[in-house]
Amino acid sequence: MRSFTYERPSTPAEAAAAVARTPGAKFIAGGTNLLDLMKLQIETPTHLVDVNGLSLDRIEPTPEGGLRIGALMRNTDLAADPRVRKDYAVLSRALLAGASGQLRNKATTAGNLMQRTRCPYFYDTAQPCNKRQPGSGCSALDGVSRQLAVIGGSDACIATNPSDMAVAMRVLDATVETVDAKGAERTIPMAEFHRLPGDTPEVDTTLKPGELITAVTLPKPLGGAQVYRKVRDRASYAFALVSVAAVVQPDGTGRVAFGGLAHKPWRVEAAEADLPRGAKAVAARLLDGAKPTHDNAFKLKLAERTLGAALKQARA
Repeated sequence: MRSFTYERPSTPAEAAAAVARTPGAKFIAGGTNLLDLMKLQIETPTHLVDVNGLSLDRIEPTPEGGLRIGALMRNTDLAADPRVRKDYAVLSRALLAGASGQLRNKATTAGNLMQRTRCPYFYDTAQPCNKRQPGSGCSALDGVSRQLAVIGGSDACIATNPSDMAVAMRVLDATVETVDAKGAERTIPMAEFHRLPGDTPEVDTTLKPGELITAVTLPKPLGGAQVYRKVRDRASYAFALVSVAAVVQPDGTGRVAFGGLAHKPWRVEAAEADLPRGAKAVAARLLDGAKPTHDNAFKLKLAERTLGAALKQARA
Protein backbone atom coordinates (compact mmCIF):
# COMPACT_ATOMS: atom_id res chain seq x y z
CA MET A 1 0.00 0.00 0.00
CA ARG A 2 1.34 3.43 -0.91
CA SER A 3 1.49 6.24 1.62
CA PHE A 4 -1.31 8.80 1.78
CA THR A 5 -2.47 11.77 3.81
CA TYR A 6 -5.70 11.83 5.78
CA GLU A 7 -8.37 14.19 7.06
CA ARG A 8 -11.79 13.97 8.68
CA PRO A 9 -14.07 16.90 7.76
CA SER A 10 -17.14 17.94 9.75
CA THR A 11 -19.68 18.59 6.97
CA PRO A 12 -20.56 16.93 3.64
CA ALA A 13 -19.67 20.10 1.72
CA GLU A 14 -16.25 20.23 3.40
CA ALA A 15 -15.67 16.59 2.48
CA ALA A 16 -16.61 17.21 -1.15
CA ALA A 17 -14.35 20.26 -1.29
CA ALA A 18 -11.43 18.33 0.18
CA VAL A 19 -11.64 15.64 -2.50
CA ALA A 20 -12.23 18.15 -5.30
CA ARG A 21 -9.17 20.24 -4.46
CA THR A 22 -6.75 17.34 -3.93
CA PRO A 23 -5.67 15.38 -7.02
CA GLY A 24 -5.95 11.66 -6.38
CA ALA A 25 -8.11 12.01 -3.25
CA LYS A 26 -10.80 9.48 -2.31
CA PHE A 27 -13.64 9.31 0.20
CA ILE A 28 -13.49 6.47 2.71
CA ALA A 29 -16.21 5.13 5.01
CA GLY A 30 -16.40 1.36 5.62
CA GLY A 31 -13.48 0.75 3.28
CA THR A 32 -14.54 -2.82 2.53
CA ASN A 33 -13.67 -2.49 -1.16
CA LEU A 34 -11.30 0.49 -1.27
CA LEU A 35 -8.80 -0.89 1.26
CA ASP A 36 -8.52 -4.18 -0.63
CA LEU A 37 -7.84 -2.27 -3.84
CA MET A 38 -5.25 -0.10 -2.09
CA LYS A 39 -3.40 -3.18 -0.83
CA LEU A 40 -3.20 -4.43 -4.42
CA GLN A 41 -2.22 -0.93 -5.64
CA ILE A 42 -5.16 -0.91 -8.02
CA GLU A 43 -6.37 2.18 -6.19
CA THR A 44 -3.55 4.50 -5.10
CA PRO A 45 -5.17 7.56 -3.49
CA THR A 46 -2.83 10.31 -2.39
CA HIS A 47 -5.29 11.56 0.22
CA LEU A 48 -8.17 9.92 2.10
CA VAL A 49 -11.18 11.92 3.29
CA ASP A 50 -12.92 10.06 6.12
CA VAL A 51 -16.67 10.72 6.01
CA ASN A 52 -17.65 8.57 9.00
CA GLY A 53 -18.26 11.58 11.24
CA LEU A 54 -20.85 13.28 9.01
CA SER A 55 -24.01 11.97 10.73
CA LEU A 56 -25.37 10.47 7.52
CA ASP A 57 -26.41 7.22 9.19
CA ARG A 58 -30.16 7.58 9.72
CA ILE A 59 -33.32 6.41 7.96
CA GLU A 60 -36.06 9.03 7.87
CA PRO A 61 -39.55 9.11 6.33
CA THR A 62 -40.08 11.47 3.40
CA PRO A 63 -43.13 13.74 2.89
CA GLU A 64 -44.03 11.61 -0.17
CA GLY A 65 -44.34 8.48 1.96
CA GLY A 66 -40.98 6.91 1.15
CA LEU A 67 -37.72 6.59 3.08
CA ARG A 68 -34.53 8.62 2.99
CA ILE A 69 -31.53 6.40 3.74
CA GLY A 70 -28.36 8.12 4.92
CA ALA A 71 -25.26 7.39 2.88
CA LEU A 72 -23.46 5.96 5.93
CA MET A 73 -26.23 3.58 6.93
CA ARG A 74 -24.54 0.20 7.37
CA ASN A 75 -25.81 -2.64 5.19
CA THR A 76 -26.67 -4.80 8.21
CA ASP A 77 -28.75 -2.07 9.84
CA LEU A 78 -30.52 -1.19 6.59
CA ALA A 79 -31.48 -4.81 5.92
CA ALA A 80 -32.80 -5.21 9.47
CA ASP A 81 -34.83 -1.99 9.65
CA PRO A 82 -38.51 -2.91 10.24
CA ARG A 83 -39.74 -0.35 7.69
CA VAL A 84 -37.44 -1.73 5.00
CA ARG A 85 -38.36 -5.35 5.79
CA LYS A 86 -42.07 -4.52 5.66
CA ASP A 87 -42.34 -2.18 2.67
CA TYR A 88 -39.14 -2.77 0.67
CA ALA A 89 -38.52 -6.47 1.22
CA VAL A 90 -36.65 -6.83 -2.08
CA LEU A 91 -34.01 -4.43 -0.76
CA SER A 92 -33.61 -6.26 2.53
CA ARG A 93 -33.28 -9.59 0.73
CA ALA A 94 -30.74 -8.24 -1.76
CA LEU A 95 -28.58 -6.87 1.04
CA LEU A 96 -28.62 -10.18 2.90
CA ALA A 97 -27.64 -12.00 -0.30
CA GLY A 98 -24.41 -10.00 -0.53
CA ALA A 99 -21.03 -10.47 1.16
CA SER A 100 -20.73 -11.81 4.72
CA GLY A 101 -22.15 -10.64 8.00
CA GLN A 102 -18.82 -9.07 8.97
CA LEU A 103 -18.60 -7.09 5.74
CA ARG A 104 -22.24 -5.98 5.95
CA ASN A 105 -21.53 -4.63 9.44
CA LYS A 106 -18.97 -2.23 7.95
CA ALA A 107 -20.21 -1.58 4.41
CA THR A 108 -22.28 1.57 3.86
CA THR A 109 -25.14 2.39 1.52
CA ALA A 110 -23.05 4.80 -0.55
CA GLY A 111 -20.04 2.51 -0.56
CA ASN A 112 -22.15 -0.37 -1.82
CA LEU A 113 -23.25 1.75 -4.78
CA MET A 114 -19.65 2.79 -5.47
CA GLN A 115 -17.92 -0.61 -5.30
CA ARG A 116 -15.76 -1.57 -8.24
CA THR A 117 -16.15 -4.55 -10.55
CA ARG A 118 -14.87 -7.98 -9.53
CA CYS A 119 -13.67 -8.83 -13.04
CA PRO A 120 -10.56 -11.00 -12.48
CA TYR A 121 -8.56 -9.00 -15.01
CA PHE A 122 -9.29 -5.76 -13.15
CA TYR A 123 -7.72 -7.37 -10.08
CA ASP A 124 -4.75 -8.88 -11.92
CA THR A 125 -2.25 -6.06 -12.35
CA ALA A 126 -0.15 -8.19 -14.71
CA GLN A 127 -2.99 -8.18 -17.27
CA PRO A 128 -4.21 -5.33 -19.50
CA CYS A 129 -7.45 -3.75 -18.27
CA ASN A 130 -9.01 -0.57 -19.63
CA LYS A 131 -10.91 0.00 -16.38
CA ARG A 132 -7.72 -0.11 -14.31
CA GLN A 133 -5.37 1.38 -16.91
CA PRO A 134 -7.27 3.19 -19.70
CA GLY A 135 -6.02 2.34 -23.19
CA SER A 136 -4.22 -0.85 -22.18
CA GLY A 137 -6.84 -3.23 -23.61
CA CYS A 138 -9.45 -5.66 -22.28
CA SER A 139 -8.04 -9.09 -21.44
CA ALA A 140 -11.49 -10.47 -20.78
CA LEU A 141 -12.58 -10.24 -24.43
CA ASP A 142 -10.41 -13.22 -25.34
CA GLY A 143 -9.98 -14.60 -21.85
CA VAL A 144 -12.04 -16.21 -19.11
CA SER A 145 -15.38 -14.38 -19.08
CA ARG A 146 -17.80 -16.72 -17.29
CA GLN A 147 -18.91 -14.06 -14.78
CA LEU A 148 -18.84 -11.09 -17.13
CA ALA A 149 -21.34 -9.05 -19.12
CA VAL A 150 -23.60 -10.40 -21.85
CA ILE A 151 -25.28 -7.08 -22.67
CA GLY A 152 -24.37 -3.40 -22.57
CA GLY A 153 -20.64 -4.07 -22.90
CA SER A 154 -18.24 -2.59 -25.43
CA ASP A 155 -14.99 -3.39 -27.23
CA ALA A 156 -13.26 -1.67 -24.30
CA CYS A 157 -14.86 -3.56 -21.40
CA ILE A 158 -17.27 -6.38 -20.51
CA ALA A 159 -17.09 -6.05 -16.73
CA THR A 160 -20.20 -6.39 -14.57
CA ASN A 161 -21.44 -4.36 -11.63
CA PRO A 162 -21.13 -6.53 -8.48
CA SER A 163 -23.74 -4.88 -6.23
CA ASP A 164 -26.83 -6.78 -5.11
CA MET A 165 -28.22 -3.72 -3.36
CA ALA A 166 -28.03 -1.62 -6.53
CA VAL A 167 -30.24 -4.11 -8.40
CA ALA A 168 -32.94 -3.76 -5.77
CA MET A 169 -32.54 0.03 -5.73
CA ARG A 170 -33.01 0.04 -9.49
CA VAL A 171 -36.23 -1.98 -9.41
CA LEU A 172 -37.55 0.34 -6.69
CA ASP A 173 -36.70 3.49 -8.72
CA ALA A 174 -34.56 4.92 -5.93
CA THR A 175 -32.80 8.26 -6.30
CA VAL A 176 -29.30 9.23 -5.17
CA GLU A 177 -28.76 12.56 -3.39
CA THR A 178 -25.37 14.28 -3.60
CA VAL A 179 -23.50 17.43 -2.67
CA ASP A 180 -20.55 18.93 -4.54
CA ALA A 181 -17.56 21.03 -3.56
CA LYS A 182 -19.57 24.25 -3.77
CA GLY A 183 -22.33 22.90 -1.56
CA ALA A 184 -24.73 22.44 -4.48
CA GLU A 185 -27.09 19.49 -4.13
CA ARG A 186 -28.62 17.33 -6.84
CA THR A 187 -30.68 14.18 -7.21
CA ILE A 188 -29.75 11.38 -9.64
CA PRO A 189 -32.24 8.64 -10.61
CA MET A 190 -30.79 5.16 -10.12
CA ALA A 191 -31.42 4.55 -13.83
CA GLU A 192 -28.82 7.23 -14.58
CA PHE A 193 -26.36 6.70 -11.72
CA HIS A 194 -24.28 3.82 -13.13
CA ARG A 195 -22.84 4.03 -16.65
CA LEU A 196 -22.28 1.56 -19.44
CA PRO A 197 -18.57 1.25 -20.28
CA GLY A 198 -18.48 2.68 -23.80
CA ASP A 199 -14.99 4.03 -24.54
CA THR A 200 -14.39 5.12 -20.91
CA PRO A 201 -14.88 2.03 -18.73
CA GLU A 202 -12.74 3.57 -15.98
CA VAL A 203 -15.72 5.83 -15.19
CA ASP A 204 -18.32 3.78 -13.31
CA THR A 205 -20.89 6.43 -12.39
CA THR A 206 -22.22 9.84 -13.42
CA LEU A 207 -20.83 11.52 -10.29
CA LYS A 208 -18.66 14.58 -10.87
CA PRO A 209 -15.17 14.80 -9.35
CA GLY A 210 -15.52 15.44 -5.63
CA GLU A 211 -19.27 14.86 -5.58
CA LEU A 212 -20.35 13.06 -2.40
CA ILE A 213 -23.38 10.81 -1.95
CA THR A 214 -25.38 11.97 1.08
CA ALA A 215 -28.49 9.76 0.86
CA VAL A 216 -30.56 7.38 -1.21
CA THR A 217 -34.31 7.99 -1.31
CA LEU A 218 -36.92 5.31 -1.87
CA PRO A 219 -40.35 6.26 -3.26
CA LYS A 220 -43.53 5.32 -1.44
CA PRO A 221 -43.96 1.53 -1.12
CA LEU A 222 -44.94 -0.37 -4.26
CA GLY A 223 -46.74 -3.21 -2.51
CA GLY A 224 -46.95 -6.54 -4.30
CA ALA A 225 -44.80 -9.61 -3.75
CA GLN A 226 -41.11 -8.74 -3.63
CA VAL A 227 -38.41 -11.30 -4.47
CA TYR A 228 -34.64 -11.24 -4.81
CA ARG A 229 -33.21 -14.38 -6.37
CA LYS A 230 -29.45 -14.85 -6.85
CA VAL A 231 -27.65 -17.61 -8.75
CA ARG A 232 -23.95 -18.03 -8.01
CA ASP A 233 -21.22 -20.63 -8.14
CA ARG A 234 -21.39 -21.31 -4.42
CA ALA A 235 -24.13 -20.85 -1.84
CA SER A 236 -22.72 -17.83 -0.02
CA TYR A 237 -20.12 -15.07 -0.17
CA ALA A 238 -20.06 -15.09 -3.97
CA PHE A 239 -21.03 -12.61 -6.65
CA ALA A 240 -23.98 -13.25 -8.91
CA LEU A 241 -23.82 -15.05 -12.20
CA VAL A 242 -27.39 -13.81 -12.56
CA SER A 243 -29.67 -12.14 -10.03
CA VAL A 244 -33.26 -10.91 -10.30
CA ALA A 245 -35.07 -8.30 -8.23
CA ALA A 246 -38.81 -8.56 -8.87
CA VAL A 247 -41.89 -6.75 -7.63
CA VAL A 248 -45.04 -8.55 -8.82
CA GLN A 249 -48.57 -7.25 -8.29
CA PRO A 250 -51.64 -9.47 -7.79
CA ASP A 251 -52.78 -8.82 -11.38
CA GLY A 252 -49.49 -10.17 -12.77
CA THR A 253 -47.96 -6.80 -13.66
CA GLY A 254 -44.77 -5.60 -12.07
CA ARG A 255 -41.16 -4.71 -12.60
CA VAL A 256 -37.84 -6.58 -12.73
CA ALA A 257 -34.14 -5.72 -12.69
CA PHE A 258 -31.16 -8.00 -13.21
CA GLY A 259 -27.66 -8.21 -11.79
CA GLY A 260 -24.69 -10.10 -13.20
CA LEU A 261 -25.54 -9.27 -16.81
CA ALA A 262 -24.12 -5.81 -17.45
CA HIS A 263 -21.91 -2.94 -16.32
CA LYS A 264 -24.90 -1.59 -14.39
CA PRO A 265 -28.11 -3.04 -12.94
CA TRP A 266 -30.07 -4.07 -16.03
CA ARG A 267 -33.70 -3.04 -16.34
CA VAL A 268 -35.75 -2.53 -19.51
CA GLU A 269 -39.10 -1.05 -18.55
CA ALA A 270 -40.65 -1.85 -21.93
CA ALA A 271 -40.03 -5.55 -21.33
CA GLU A 272 -42.05 -5.45 -18.11
CA ALA A 273 -45.27 -5.12 -20.11
CA ASP A 274 -44.77 -8.81 -20.96
CA LEU A 275 -44.65 -10.00 -17.35
CA PRO A 276 -48.17 -11.47 -17.49
CA ARG A 277 -46.98 -13.58 -20.45
CA GLY A 278 -44.13 -15.08 -18.45
CA ALA A 279 -40.35 -15.13 -18.19
CA LYS A 280 -39.59 -16.17 -21.76
CA ALA A 281 -41.40 -13.18 -23.24
CA VAL A 282 -39.77 -10.74 -20.81
CA ALA A 283 -36.27 -12.15 -21.34
CA ALA A 284 -36.60 -11.97 -25.12
CA ARG A 285 -37.10 -8.19 -24.96
CA LEU A 286 -34.84 -7.53 -22.01
CA LEU A 287 -31.87 -9.32 -23.59
CA ASP A 288 -32.43 -8.09 -27.14
CA GLY A 289 -29.02 -7.11 -28.53
CA ALA A 290 -27.06 -9.30 -26.13
CA LYS A 291 -23.48 -10.17 -27.16
CA PRO A 292 -22.29 -12.99 -24.92
CA THR A 293 -18.84 -14.55 -25.15
CA HIS A 294 -18.15 -18.24 -25.67
CA ASP A 295 -17.76 -18.55 -21.87
CA ASN A 296 -20.95 -16.88 -20.72
CA ALA A 297 -23.61 -17.53 -23.36
CA PHE A 298 -25.28 -19.78 -20.77
CA LYS A 299 -26.32 -16.62 -18.92
CA LEU A 300 -29.02 -15.88 -21.48
CA LYS A 301 -30.97 -19.03 -20.63
CA LEU A 302 -30.02 -18.73 -16.97
CA ALA A 303 -31.49 -15.23 -16.80
CA GLU A 304 -34.77 -16.48 -18.25
CA ARG A 305 -34.93 -19.42 -15.84
CA THR A 306 -33.99 -17.30 -12.83
CA LEU A 307 -36.72 -14.83 -13.71
CA GLY A 308 -39.16 -17.72 -14.12
CA ALA A 309 -38.26 -19.01 -10.66
CA ALA A 310 -38.65 -15.52 -9.17
CA LEU A 311 -42.07 -15.06 -10.76
CA LYS A 312 -43.19 -18.46 -9.53
CA GLN A 313 -42.06 -17.57 -6.02
CA ALA A 314 -43.81 -14.21 -6.15
CA ARG A 315 -47.08 -15.75 -7.29
CA ALA A 316 -47.05 -18.66 -4.83
